[in-house]
Amino acid sequence: MSHDRAPVNDFCAALPGATLSDPWGGGHDVWKVGGKMFASIGAVTPGVSVKTDSRETAAMLIEAGIGTRARYFHASWITLPLDAPREELHHRLLASYRLVRGALPKKVQATLG
Repeated sequence: MSHDRAPVNDFCAALPGATLSDPWGGGHDVWKVGGKMFASIGAVTPGVSVKTDSRETAAMLIEAGIGTRARYFHASWITLPLDAPREELHHRLLASYRLVRGALPKKVQATLG
């Protein structure tokens, strides 16, 4: 299993208004838009956690083998392996970004580019 975070970080860095932080210390890569998290790479586990639109969607993706239950996150989040197919990673990262960005106040969204 690959531990290379660069492809995920490069993709997230290109999203308008996305910012990177390590809020818990210890080497987590947490991506936020408008101050709200949309992706997280753990310090130990080689995967990226992303938000889905519901618990049901997350359960379906887990059952289909696309991801696993995201530990420490709400049941609507899944974790994808960092070596998942690039198209799948990009699709899930973008979907998570759009969900989080879309839930932000319109005034905040307007400042994100």
